[in-house]
Amino acid sequence: MNKSKDFKWKHYEPEIILWGVRWYCRYAISYRDLEEMMVERGLEISHTTPYRWVQQYAPEIEKRIKPYMKRSRDSYRIDETYIKIKGKWKYLYRAVDTAGDTLEFLLTSKRNKQAAKRFFKKMLGNKHVAIPRAMAVDKNRAYPPAVEELKREGLIPKDCKLRQKKYLNNIVEQSHRFIKRLVKNNHWFQTFTTAKKTIAGYEIMNMIRRGQVRFVAKGDIIAQKKFVESLFGISV
Repeated sequence: MNKSKDFKWKHYEPEIILWGVRWYCRYAISYRDLEEMMVERGLEISHTTPYRWVQQYAPEIEKRIKPYMKRSRDSYRIDETYIKIKGKWKYLYRAVDTAGDTLEFLLTSKRNKQAAKRFFKKMLGNKHVAIPRAMAVDKNRAYPPAVEELKREGLIPKDCKLRQKKYLNNIVEQSHRFIKRLVKNNHWFQTFTTAKKTIAGYEIMNMIRRGQVRFVAKGDIIAQKKFVESLFGISV
């Protein structure tokens, strides 16, 4: 996709749109905060405008970033956390490696074997995710049968160890905090689709922030900005 097609019919420059998406998905600010920040820069917009930007471009960033991810380690830490959507609790499956780098995430309505299998398949479908040598999970009973089925299907090596020990999952539980802080700042969500797209933005910006993209260093804000813009053909 070229620049003109990505931002066709938009009233603002692509750099401004991606700035709004990056800032909202990275920092604990609201859409009204972004509205005020834009006003200071001479841009009169409604807070619903950056909301639409996030809904459109956060999933695109998630899709386009995958070929640039650094190779993960082969020991996983997997857990679910709770996300409230229109007053009802849903489940965000997340996995990190032993360095604390995010491997994958999946928002689901249920917490069962089918949901666990969907998450594993999505995670293992990424080229940057190493073939698992060991996986640590909590006491969720859905994990062992899901892993056994995937072993029979050849998606997980038969010698991969599944460890159900909660203390091994401290790394992923620490990783949850960054995402949960942003979710709570959003005052939760009203629809599943909105939550799915917004959380994708949170997760991807966190991966970039942590330096999980090749040749884009952790802490190099300018390089991270240019990388996101390059995904849409804005900068080289």
